[in-house]
Amino acid sequence: MRQAVAGGATLVQLRDPVAKTRALVDEARALVALLKPLGIPLIVNDRVDVALAAGADGVHLGQSDMTVGDARALIGPEPILGLSITEMADLEGADLTGVDYLGVGPIFPTATKADAAPAMGLDGLAAVRSASRLPIVAIGGIGLANAGAVIAAGADGVAVVSAICAAPDAAAAAGALAAAVSSSAGSRS
Repeated sequence: MRQAVAGGATLVQLRDPVAKTRALVDEARALVALLKPLGIPLIVNDRVDVALAAGADGVHLGQSDMTVGDARALIGPEPILGLSITEMADLEGADLTGVDYLGVGPIFPTATKADAAPAMGLDGLAAVRSASRLPIVAIGGIGLANAGAVIAAGADGVAVVSAICAAPDAAAAAGALAAAVSSSAGSRS
């Protein structure tokens, strides 16, 4: 993770659905201590309680997690609040009041998350983009080879795991991805 941040990662999300609460809070606190001096936000996936206990910068909710309204009431107005969108029906039925960004995907098939929804592809991403003005972070099967296409289809950023964690040089991989996203975003504007 340190290498990813050194290479240009602009946000870190902590996701560990099997961790016990105390261990997850300890891990989140350690990440906050590392990331806050660098100006890199930490978002905790699914767990509002852990985000609050650790002093994280926000929380990301899935479709089966606490409602957006309940989460916002607990975390307050300032922390970052993201919401997963895995298909257009998620967006059409969502109360987006208080949501800061959408995590959209999987865009492509991914082996990182065993229970991932079916891939929506670039057309699905473009449909979500046309239906929402919220910032979009695309996820799922994204790497250097397709990050530019994902940005061109409407994402404002990308979330990756294996594209950095499985790379021989995580800092270089993060830097290359950051450059590809920045370049593609600049040409889209």
